[in-house]
Amino acid sequence: MNTKFKRHDKVKLLISPLETDIESYEEETRTIKKGTIGEVNMILSNGRYHILIKNKKGEKLAYAVADEEALEPTK
Repeated sequence: MNTKFKRHDKVKLLISPLETDIESYEEETRTIKKGTIGEVNMILSNGRYHILIKNKKGEKLAYAVADEEALEPTK
C-alpha cells in the first residue's frame, strides 16, 4: 500500500472529522474541526490515518481518523 504520509508526519485537517471518527483522550468530549494540526500516529490497514491531536503544551487531547484526501502536510 502506497501512502502519502508516514508515521509522525505533521498534518493539517482539511475537513472536520465525523464525531464517530474522534476518540477523546480525556473523559470530556473534544471538538476537532477543519484546520486542526496533529501528527500521524499510525496508518490503519484500510489506508486511513490515525491522527494524534495535542494542545500547545504538548498534552494529548484526542485521536481522529482521516482519509488521505482530508489531510495536508505542515511543517
